[in-house]
Amino acid sequence: MTVTLPAPLADYFVANNRHDIDAMLAPFTLDAIVKDEGETHRGTEAIRRWMQSTTDKYHAKVEVKEASVTANAWRIAGIVSGDFPGSPITLHYNFTLGGDRIAKLEIGL
Repeated sequence: MTVTLPAPLADYFVANNRHDIDAMLAPFTLDAIVKDEGETHRGTEAIRRWMQSTTDKYHAKVEVKEASVTANAWRIAGIVSGDFPGSPITLHYNFTLGGDRIAKLEIGL
């Protein structure tokens, strides 16, 4: 399935699959929030540390399978493969956009 995402989300997933931390971070607002693995990361420096840590640990790639949108909130289902038990798995990425940037991202099952 081909899913058309708004630029900030498409850019995030392309950069994620290249493991390009600078490009992954570029679509986020300065005060963005990321929630993943039971932790909350606030602001670009904390998000950069999370991105680097998870990229180094899992070497994950995401294949976007489904997407839905309500107002500025996007829910993405992606098949995630990498260096972790149970790979590949389906994760859900819940994005909130602030204008043309990512203001919030929550990742979970």
